[in-house]
Amino acid sequence: MSELKSSPYLLYSDGKGNIFEDTTLYATGRAGWDAYEVPVEDWIVLPDGGSLYELPGRRGIGIDVATGHMRLCEKGWAVAAFIPPAHTGLYLAAYETAADAPTLPLFCYTAVGWQNDVFYVPAVRIEQDIRQECAGFDTKRIESGVATFLKAYPHNRLVKHLADNCCMTYNCPAARNYFMGRWECPVPSSPACNANCIGCISFQPQDEEIVSTQDRLTFKPTAEEIVEFTVPHLETAPFPIVSFGQGCEGEPLLMWETIRESIIQMRKHTSKGSININTNGSKPAAVKALCEAGLNSIRVSTNSARKHIYEAYYRPNNYQFEDIIESLKVVRSYNGWASINYFVFPGMTDSVEEYEALRKLIIDTDLNMIQWRNFNIDPDWYMGRIGAYETGDLLGIKQLQELIHEEFPQVKFGYFNPSMERITGNYEEDFAH
Repeated sequence: MSELKSSPYLLYSDGKGNIFEDTTLYATGRAGWDAYEVPVEDWIVLPDGGSLYELPGRRGIGIDVATGHMRLCEKGWAVAAFIPPAHTGLYLAAYETAADAPTLPLFCYTAVGWQNDVFYVPAVRIEQDIRQECAGFDTKRIESGVATFLKAYPHNRLVKHLADNCCMTYNCPAARNYFMGRWECPVPSSPACNANCIGCISFQPQDEEIVSTQDRLTFKPTAEEIVEFTVPHLETAPFPIVSFGQGCEGEPLLMWETIRESIIQMRKHTSKGSININTNGSKPAAVKALCEAGLNSIRVSTNSARKHIYEAYYRPNNYQFEDIIESLKVVRSYNGWASINYFVFPGMTDSVEEYEALRKLIIDTDLNMIQWRNFNIDPDWYMGRIGAYETGDLLGIKQLQELIHEEFPQVKFGYFNPSMERITGNYEEDFAH
């Protein structure tokens, strides 16, 4: 891997799918509304599985190689990178948006540059687990697994949904792993939701200018359907996890009675593995009932540790920010593992105000883990929609992580739900590798 002596060069697109470097400009990064010079040590080689996007109607902002001043690249459209799971971006792509530019689809837009024939992104590897790495997926094994499982569970609507929709249509990494017989098994369970997230990936109103990236589950699975395919997975998979709450569904806590019944039945058949729920944490009483049935871990998604930023994005129905805090506390009171799925947005996540709120959340909930996830959303659109026109003083994502790690060394950093082996044994070693 080539060590950078200076920032990489800015990239631009010609609008026809071709990307070029502009050797008169160094690439910059964005946090909040502003462009910044990215420290040279923050650039890493774009990891395998990363990809590049053209950003139509947007001109990249670079640092002039000769003068050291920031200016626009007028040669073409700005370019951003998608960085694969297990990595957290430190800066967004920096650009100026024209008035008629289209809203960007729901992906993450990390800064990217080019140097020594290599693409570079400002990012850190936050997780050593390899469960979603491109190189680990074997298409033949996946197709064979799909055929085998569909034959084994001919009447199971959930297995069919995971096969046809999640695995074969959307290439969902969790579904692909399930059909390869390993690690985390996704269990979509709710077609409905009690939040109206601005950036919902499975449902957008007809009149909205962005489209959801996938179709939502259309039926309510039964406990029998859930138990039928999850028990064999818990029994046979390496580092097995069963996870309720997936990107292709609504809020699983709205189906908590079915989930409770399925957990009770699963645990009658096997004590192996971990049972997890990915949720908005809106129903603490339901979470308590699930813990009593045998739930081992929870991952509560949030864009912020601040109530007003959370509620502006999630637009909750019949619940409030305080409920998600209570749900985390409930799981810890049963000695379960509590994580937040923390949507990282440089310029918001690393503001001093957010840092103080995150510290309070960790202390109040006795949090076990932060999953530092890249926020898949158009930056201008998001900040405009939630009314974030002033971000206040910024620490930088890297410094934020260092400060949290220093003050709360017991809080684990990662990207994925940990297996039971990792929760109870050696967090640094017991995972997919």
